[in-house]
Amino acid sequence: MFNYTFQWNQALARLPQMLDGALVTMQIAILSMAIGVLLAILLTGCRLSGIRVLQGFAVTWVEIARNTPALFQIYMAHFGVASFGIHFSPFTSLLIGITFNNAGYLAENFRGALKAISDTQSRAGRSLGMTPVQAFRYIVLPQMLRIAYLPMTNQMVWAILMTSLGVTVGMNSDLYGVTQDLNALTFRTFELFAIAAVIFYVITKVIGLGARLLATRLFRY
Repeated sequence: MFNYTFQWNQALARLPQMLDGALVTMQIAILSMAIGVLLAILLTGCRLSGIRVLQGFAVTWVEIARNTPALFQIYMAHFGVASFGIHFSPFTSLLIGITFNNAGYLAENFRGALKAISDTQSRAGRSLGMTPVQAFRYIVLPQMLRIAYLPMTNQMVWAILMTSLGVTVGMNSDLYGVTQDLNALTFRTFELFAIAAVIFYVITKVIGLGARLLATRLFRY
């Protein structure tokens, strides 16, 4: 028989701690995206370089990132490399795992975006006296990022949700980890995780709305 007694006051009293955890969640997600975008640009360059070794490296990274569970990637960053005497903190392992995943997905998005840009764009830059690097930086790269903007927004949301996997490697300072610890202390499972779900939902919705508003300013023309 259903006889559960809700005690929202106990859960809401822990809201400040959960919000502190949400800040750590955002920190990990933002760092993983910032580093992931830079790595994805490098991987895209390797993929299109025509050099077999670099192409193989980029393809291997993308295939692993896109075709294995994110949990596996986080585990390898924490437990896998520990077999070789390399030890990372839970925070660092989670950041590495999510960054690896982000870079793989974004590299494929960037490659698709580049294919949508005509080669005449780069040639036009060269005709103006630009070097190949300058033509890519000032002409091709801005267009590539514009085309890949919405997939990047989706990846940011996914990065936020992936932070919840950090609890499997001992991460307890992010939103999910804090909620897990509070649950062990109070046993208010439904209330605490319901509040955590609302916080995750609000964060992702704010990011989506902010991204759309930013797009209207960045891509007006």
